[in-house]
Amino acid sequence: MKFFQKFKDFAIKGNVLDLAVGIIIGAAFTTVTQSLVNDVIMPPVGKIIDNVNFSNLYIPLDEQTRGISSVEEARKAGAVIAYGNFLQSVINFLIISMTVFLLVNLVHSVRQKEAQKPADPPAPTKEETLLMEIRDALRDLAPKNENP
Repeated sequence: MKFFQKFKDFAIKGNVLDLAVGIIIGAAFTTVTQSLVNDVIMPPVGKIIDNVNFSNLYIPLDEQTRGISSVEEARKAGAVIAYGNFLQSVINFLIISMTVFLLVNLVHSVRQKEAQKPADPPAPTKEETLLMEIRDALRDLAPKNENP
């Protein structure tokens, strides 16, 4: 019974829930980043380098695979080294890591700005409050000059 109680305490703590949320958001972020790379960044890059589709770049290892334009078809025909997929993965990694770096850097700078904000002045102590009350009372008791 103690084991299940310990597990329950562990699972309910904020760290485990934060980790689960982080993994879910990370998976969604990966999908968005892959779409950014595949649908937005790579088409212009491919156009610049003569309409090359990185995912179809490969080195044929068998004679049957020479001249086939699609990696999938070449794989069916024989052995290939699909370095285009590797290049695509490296580009994805670089873009994801740059995006994460920029995001972390942004959060860090916001936290620094928050830390640099001047703190509110401290509340007056009891002695200071008493002295202010005495000052105000003396001001009220002082004779007022009617002549300007």
